[in-house]
Amino acid sequence: MSSQSSEQPYLSIARRKQDQLDACIPPEWRLPAHLIPQSMLSPADSITRAREYGRVTVIGVPRTCGLLTSKEIEITEKWDAKGLLEEAARGRLSAEEVATAFCKRAAIAHQLTRCLTEPLFTSAIKRGRELDEYLKRTGKTVGPLHGLPVSVKDGFNVKGVDSSIGIAALAFKPAKENAPLVDLLLSLGAIIIAKTNIPQTLGALDSCNNVFGRTLNPLNRQLTAGGSSGGEGVLLAMRGSMVGFGTDIGGSIRIPAMCNGLYGFKPSSGRVPYGGQESGQLNGKWRVALQPVAGPLARSIEDIDVVMKEIVPRAELFGEDCIPGKWESETATKLHGSSRKFTVGILRTDGIVEPLPPVAKVLDEVAQVLRQTEGIEVVEVPVPPIFKKCQGLAGRLMDVDGGANMMDLLDRTSEPLIPWLKGRVGRRDPISVTQLYQLQAERSRIEKEMLKIWTTTGRSDVDDDSRERRIDAIICPVAPHPVPEIDRYNAVGYTSSFVLLDYPAGTLPVRPFKESDLEIGKEMAAQVLGSWDKRNRELWSEKTVDRRVYLGSPLSVQVVTPKLHDYDLVQAMQIIDRALRCHGGEVSRAKRGDSKL
Repeated sequence: MSSQSSEQPYLSIARRKQDQLDACIPPEWRLPAHLIPQSMLSPADSITRAREYGRVTVIGVPRTCGLLTSKEIEITEKWDAKGLLEEAARGRLSAEEVATAFCKRAAIAHQLTRCLTEPLFTSAIKRGRELDEYLKRTGKTVGPLHGLPVSVKDGFNVKGVDSSIGIAALAFKPAKENAPLVDLLLSLGAIIIAKTNIPQTLGALDSCNNVFGRTLNPLNRQLTAGGSSGGEGVLLAMRGSMVGFGTDIGGSIRIPAMCNGLYGFKPSSGRVPYGGQESGQLNGKWRVALQPVAGPLARSIEDIDVVMKEIVPRAELFGEDCIPGKWESETATKLHGSSRKFTVGILRTDGIVEPLPPVAKVLDEVAQVLRQTEGIEVVEVPVPPIFKKCQGLAGRLMDVDGGANMMDLLDRTSEPLIPWLKGRVGRRDPISVTQLYQLQAERSRIEKEMLKIWTTTGRSDVDDDSRERRIDAIICPVAPHPVPEIDRYNAVGYTSSFVLLDYPAGTLPVRPFKESDLEIGKEMAAQVLGSWDKRNRELWSEKTVDRRVYLGSPLSVQVVTPKLHDYDLVQAMQIIDRALRCHGGEVSRAKRGDSKL
């Protein structure tokens, strides 16, 4: 039997899919071979190869490679979303030239990082031309996002395009209709330029699969790009898109934002259409288990505000999974014009995994800046005992079906699990309906108990159970460790817990990791809390990691508000972001997509 005939089916499918992707990149947009990383298509080999590269950043290559004109560099770097929309609306920039510039930069980004799955360059440039013709003919824009280049995670269906989610069995099966979010974005005038890479099964925090390979972190190839919306995070960091849309069930928006120095926004359920996706799961699973949400990643919180204020009021008209909403505060007491201070709670740990020193340090730095900022009150939030149960319950609700459908998909083409998933996922017995009821009852109990974190009750000396808001927003770590090396992301409890509670939560970049954060020769002295905590400390122990790998990587915090207070989360992130930017230029440098992190 020849080696060709004995080859596993997934390998030939992957080659065809990669050839299809490469054919979407015009010859004149191709980088010289010496700039393109090798062996990134092999999930196993890519680990070794990334370590061989060392701490290499490619964030500046698009500007220096010679493929972009000075005008294209200006288009992709000069404006934020609001500014770019104004230029397009006034005809100073055509939608076609904007789409072309971003498509070209996305193509360069992909060759350096393998961040794309489905380049939509031809249709995007055509769409830009149509928008220009409409504006010229009517004098009006198509919508409030007229000409805004956006990208979406691979799972979102785009008519006529695959949603393979990195699984060979799902390749070459183009979607028959758009996802509701795609239709909503198009109705607003946006231009969708690409779909982006994800991890196999969507169940890992490093975007790597057997079809499209591994997505690299452009700030440092040794570090993870995050997942499962890792391709989105990388494309945004490389300025190949203005706003990206990912999904989040365990942290899949906030984690790539953390890893790439971006702002990530996980809304409450029902704010952004989630349906119309390929997930490899049985239809209806998310209705009874832990419900994922869709949301944006961007290079500023202002850019997130620009898209959310247009999406939220219209979401119920497009997504059957959405609720009526207005982009305004849900807080009864308005902060502006009132004497009450904006109150921020500092939640330093989840009680299960102790943050490593640089994470604890940056959280303390943010707290100190806010304490020095007029109009802000900072309070310490003790870890609610019930909060420790969130991570375990979220994990059980993610896996109620036992994973059989996903494993069936892999078996169809003899596709193996990627290295990180081996030993972590497999076939298990699905839980019973009675067990599901019990899990959801436990969830309800946790949600009720966690309400106390936000409020204070009436006086104890009288029969008064009136309540008022005590805390407007909580700041906590995104993860208990810095951006880790490939396949070493540890604990998701800091992010998955807020999906369980359905609290809107966002990632806010603070500053780069510095020499002074290394603490060479100093180990953690506190008692190990458990197995998760023990593994987390392996990312700091000088016996198991060279801490210098973290130098220049972004350090971030997470901001959280109560359920459905999505607008208030954006406002809170803007208040905190402004305070940090006013405090020093270093913070601002950490937020630039072209920074030398």
